[in-house]
Amino acid sequence: MKSNDRQGGFTLIEIMVVVMVIALMGAMIGPTVFKQLDKAKVTRIAQDIRVLEGALKFYKMDNYRYPTQAQGLEALITQPVGEEKWAGPYLPILPVDPRGDSAYAYTNPSTHGKDVDVFTLGFDNQTGGEGPDKDWGNWNIK
Repeated sequence: MKSNDRQGGFTLIEIMVVVMVIALMGAMIGPTVFKQLDKAKVTRIAQDIRVLEGALKFYKMDNYRYPTQAQGLEALITQPVGEEKWAGPYLPILPVDPRGDSAYAYTNPSTHGKDVDVFTLGFDNQTGGEGPDKDWGNWNIK
C-alpha cells in the first residue's frame, strides 16, 4: 500500500468561500423577497376590505342600513338581535389582517367620507404609522 492514499475532501478555506458566496447572495436577494412579501400582504388587505365592503352592501340591501357601530362586522356572521330581515351569514368567517392576527375594524358612521369605514391599524395597533404600521382602509386602498 502506498502512503499517498488520502481521502479527497474540502479544505476549510473552500468551505468558507462557499458559505461567503451563499451569504452574499442572500444579502442581495433578501431585501427584494421581503419587499415582495410586504406587497403581497397589502394586496391581501385590499382584497379582504373589498370582500367586507361587498358583504356590508348585501347586509344593507336586506336590512336597509349598515350594521351599527355596536353590532360591528360580527353582524355579517351572526344575526343581531332585532334584525328580522337578516338573510346571512354574509361571509363564512371574518378575515383577519395578514400582518397580525387582529380583526379588521369597522366604524359607522365613516370618518373618511365613505358610507362606513373598514380598516386595519397595522402592527402597532395605533392610528397612523408608516411601513408595516400603516393603516389601510377602504378610503386608501387601490
